[in-house]
Amino acid sequence: MTSLLTRRRDKIDDLGGRSLTADALIRLRRNPVAIVGAVIVGLFVLVSIFAPLLAPHGPAEVFPELQRNLRPDSIPGALPGFPLGSDQNGRDFFSRLLLASRQTLFVGVFATLIGLVFGVLIGAIAGAFGGWVDTVLMRVTDVLLSIPSLLLAISIAALAARPSQTTVIIAVALVNVPIFARLLRGAMLAQRESDHVLAATSLGVRRGAIVVRHMLPNAMGPVIVQATLTLATSILDAAALSFLGLGDGDPARAEWGLMLANAQSYLDVRPALAFYPAIAIILVALGFTLLGEALREALDPKGRR
Repeated sequence: MTSLLTRRRDKIDDLGGRSLTADALIRLRRNPVAIVGAVIVGLFVLVSIFAPLLAPHGPAEVFPELQRNLRPDSIPGALPGFPLGSDQNGRDFFSRLLLASRQTLFVGVFATLIGLVFGVLIGAIAGAFGGWVDTVLMRVTDVLLSIPSLLLAISIAALAARPSQTTVIIAVALVNVPIFARLLRGAMLAQRESDHVLAATSLGVRRGAIVVRHMLPNAMGPVIVQATLTLATSILDAAALSFLGLGDGDPARAEWGLMLANAQSYLDVRPALAFYPAIAIILVALGFTLLGEALREALDPKGRR
């Protein structure tokens, strides 16, 4: 009986001695969903970084040997030196598929980072000051959140005189701003009533120092988790804008959404032109979603055992 109580006490001490971050990492390593998501995201990032080295040809390079086999009712498949065959213009489809991953990662990461920065700024101001500042900022945020994200992104991108990669990043980033702002504002309001903030206030610490040193760091956890999930939606929104013709139409830049749009006229000739970009978009979005959901569960203090 004594040994049993000792083992239980040691187990409780071990659990209590770990920080929330360390405990979250342990739970992530034991979560198969997190492992699958991390593997997908890791492969995607590695392929994106080393795409110029992995791709045997350039994205806009046209090959006569592929063009000779192009017919209105036939697009060549796998050939020596071209693992996935040709696209509708006689370019190496495999190289374009690999290089498109780099553009997808670039747009998704930058759109998420820009939305995160401005969302954190708005949420921190609203949560720290409250009053009429909080009311004005949150009413604007509510208006943006009331519009479906894809529709809002399309409306913003359509305002540009000439669609480009920059307009896609800006459109997707603006869609993400109210999400981060609302989430951080709620976390900041919860921090305002916490014991350490009340203690710092009673000791005469300046409001700016309390916000920067105490409230903001403790409120950023849910925002970081949301950023992982938002990466998935950013990739989907960017692909949707390119599919609708609101993205970068430069043929020298391969992009999965644009490849999917160009393949619509050739579905009955070679469905693989649409199949591979669609599968790539789905897998990458799934990877970020699985990793984000697993991270959310791991950081939830209520789930600690």
